[in-house]
Amino acid sequence: MLQVRKLERYKDDQGNEIVYDGEVREEKIDIRFKGANNKLVISPEADIKDLLVIFTGNNGQIDIDRTTKRRAGLRFELRCGHESTIRIGENVGCAGRTFISAVEGVSVTIGADVMFAKNIEVRGDDTHPIFDVRSGKRANPSQSIVVGEHVWIAKHAVVMGGATIGNGSVIGFRSIVTKAIPNNCVAVGAPAKVVKRNIAWERPEVVSRLPGEEFPRKGEKSEQYWNLTDDDGVQEKVVVRPQPKKRRLASYAPAPVKRLARKLRSS
Repeated sequence: MLQVRKLERYKDDQGNEIVYDGEVREEKIDIRFKGANNKLVISPEADIKDLLVIFTGNNGQIDIDRTTKRRAGLRFELRCGHESTIRIGENVGCAGRTFISAVEGVSVTIGADVMFAKNIEVRGDDTHPIFDVRSGKRANPSQSIVVGEHVWIAKHAVVMGGATIGNGSVIGFRSIVTKAIPNNCVAVGAPAKVVKRNIAWERPEVVSRLPGEEFPRKGEKSEQYWNLTDDDGVQEKVVVRPQPKKRRLASYAPAPVKRLARKLRSS
């Protein structure tokens, strides 16, 4: 395993690469390469506060976009496996370290202006396989995840493989998202279910506001995310890693039986 403890441009003889032209950072930086031909691309304007990256296979890619607005900073533990990708949009903020995992060829996409609270997990895999005893087939294949723009994910929430979350939505405290959640709604519970539609949320905190103060103040409203919920626009979850193809029963037959079957079909 190759380990890098500085955030700066880097390339090794295994084809692993860090593309970063910002200020060199050494505090709370831990980047590990266990395979080859992996690439970490970080905008020089990204506000990195705490970063642990582990590439567990080959040909993984992680992209982290810029921070141009006042945010809590980027605090991530990122795990990227063989042929997998993690993409984090601009102006994302994390109150605590957020864990994101993409392995077995899947992708995790985090849209712009997402707000992560503390102790969040976004995982396209379960780390360990589960099998159906009768068929022997994998019961929990890894799946891709898409978190839209301007999504608020509250403390201790988990987003599981196959989930999508539409723009402008809120995921409640300790919720577990397992399926598609539409835009501009509140979803809570385990598994998370929509409890309120046609909502919008804003970043300014209420803790310092006077009782009865009008919201939002001038300049606080993010107009582009004030939309009605579109249930018809919800994407169904898609299994990215396909199951092995079933072999036809005929393929297991003895050679004389196969020859007889071909003769009967041609007659």
